[in-house]
Amino acid sequence: MKPASKRLLALATLTLTLALSGQASAFNLDSDLPITVSADNARLDDAQGIATYTGDVELVQGKTRLTAERVVLYRDINGLSRIEASGQPARYQQPTRDGQGETDARALDITWSASDEQLTFEREAIIEQNGNLFRGDVIHYDTVRRVVTAQGGDTTGSGSGRVEMVIQPRSTRSRQGSDGSSESQ
Repeated sequence: MKPASKRLLALATLTLTLALSGQASAFNLDSDLPITVSADNARLDDAQGIATYTGDVELVQGKTRLTAERVVLYRDINGLSRIEASGQPARYQQPTRDGQGETDARALDITWSASDEQLTFEREAIIEQNGNLFRGDVIHYDTVRRVVTAQGGDTTGSGSGRVEMVIQPRSTRSRQGSDGSSESQ
């Protein structure tokens, strides 16, 4: 990789990390808020610790929301350990910590792992937050270190096969003074 390309990739990674750093961390198992699940169908295998939900599935904890056509929840002795969601697309939405926006992520497959403390968006993955956009075949988000990594995929009719990012410029808010002049905040 050329030095200029490495610098651009490092800048893009840093910018995306900063853009997503306002996110709260996925589903919070330490929260007092329950995770509520609704679906058209459900199957619980208590011996295996697997619950499968199909048909317009919605998981909600506080203001964090996951919607998909199919969701599988895995439980172990520590409680909920993994969530796998699939849809056309599956969708994950969560307000930013500062309450000034929302993260809206979509992919054909979304996985949340409690042990890895990671969200993974696979196949046609897109993350949008406050006008910024990040697209790739696979996007991993470490919810503790707040690090995002992405991989491109095969070139398809719907995409270039490369990781793509749109970063909005920082806006300078201006307000009008009592004399009609503009002043930056």
